[in-house]
Amino acid sequence: MRKGLVTGVLVGLTAVLATGCGHDDGPRADLVVRGTPPATPYRGPLYVPVESADDDSPEALRAASGAAGRALECDGRIFDGTGPDGWSESDGGATPEQGLALYLGMFQPELPDHGYRVERRAADRVLFSLDVGGRTKAAVVVAKDQPNRPGWGPETSASCDPAELPPSFTATTGREIWTGRDGRRVPVTTLESASGPEHCGWGSAHFLDMGRRDYARDPKGVLADAGLLTAPYRGRVGHLPADAYDTGYRYHDWRLWLTPDRATAYVRTAHGVEAWPLLKPKADCD
Repeated sequence: MRKGLVTGVLVGLTAVLATGCGHDDGPRADLVVRGTPPATPYRGPLYVPVESADDDSPEALRAASGAAGRALECDGRIFDGTGPDGWSESDGGATPEQGLALYLGMFQPELPDHGYRVERRAADRVLFSLDVGGRTKAAVVVAKDQPNRPGWGPETSASCDPAELPPSFTATTGREIWTGRDGRRVPVTTLESASGPEHCGWGSAHFLDMGRRDYARDPKGVLADAGLLTAPYRGRVGHLPADAYDTGYRYHDWRLWLTPDRATAYVRTAHGVEAWPLLKPKADCD
């Protein structure tokens, strides 16, 4: 999994939108719901030793996320996974639900703040799952009375690609999730887009992240003025290059075309074709 430019652009917004449950007022009433058990519930141990993740590979994330990573039922690869981290002695909750709320409020993951279900319960651990279509797309294991941490708090957590989360949630995050020829949502590790950050003065721009390549729409020239583009943005292209091909990727009325060299992204809209140039490496703002 590569957390590229678009993910970086979205970090601040995600922190605001996914803050979960509010420590002052306690967990929201629908944080945990009864739900319907999945067809294949997780039957493994709730405690699995974890290893530090040296990279973002699926293997490393699974090893770092213990039982939570093993409880996922992703269509694609695991997107995020973490093990025990720093909640302090005074943070622990009186109930497993408060431990889940602590996780959402403290770590601010890019996950919904409600709709979790108890998938497994033991004396000292509870597995909460967020299910989509009867499959677990996010999992959190909370544990009780850990060393120097009394009460309930998060032990391990993991989640699938944001494209596998409920569309009603991802629509609030600023992520623009594309679809393929079959109409299914495309993993953000393959392709995603987002508006530019206002705090950089880039609100008029748009970014397209395709893994190792980032393209940009720059109708007001804010990125060009900052020297961040490899070529000019063109808001109207008379004709697509002869070797351009339709990728099948769609976002609303946008259709993505590329050439074999992938030097430019051509976006066909209801008003014509735009040419989005590549961004220069390390194009970012603080």
